[in-house]
Amino acid sequence: MKLLVAALSSELQAFPAELPGFDRVVTGPGKMMATYGLTRALDAQQYEEIVVVGTAGAVSDAVASGIHDVSAAIQHDVQDLEGVIGQHVSLPARVETGRAGVTIATGDIFVDDVDAVERISTLGGVLVDMETFAFVWVAQQFGVPIRVIRVVSDRAQDGATQVWDEVVAACSAQLWEFFGREYGV
Repeated sequence: MKLLVAALSSELQAFPAELPGFDRVVTGPGKMMATYGLTRALDAQQYEEIVVVGTAGAVSDAVASGIHDVSAAIQHDVQDLEGVIGQHVSLPARVETGRAGVTIATGDIFVDDVDAVERISTLGGVLVDMETFAFVWVAQQFGVPIRVIRVVSDRAQDGATQVWDEVVAACSAQLWEFFGREYGV
């Protein structure tokens, strides 16, 4: 059995309610809710793989629209005791999925401005979201392989919040089409 995970039910709106071979969990947005929701699911049952789907903002012009596998996640909204941005006081600076793909920067804010995009770019992230670091870290604690699939919903600039509201249905359809091909469902 595999576990299909999304932060928001709207990101799964194009997916059928039941998928053979998959359980489903919607955690809620942000690192805390992602950590709590995925931990509860993994504490209740063993899974052979976690597959996370959802939207992400692009913070690099080099990143094309469409679907991206995530290879690593960093945090853009933390700093250690020396003031190093992106380094948490007790968590690793980077977590890896073990897959080829892009680096995503996770933080508990919806990125919607040029200054935040510039800061995140300097940390090495090309996509931005609110959950991936937490999902990958929790999966590692349980020793469960994880795949994170993100679709670019916006360019994380002024107006990104409004754009996301308008495009989430189309993003869900893109994710479902990709997911269906990849997992034969």
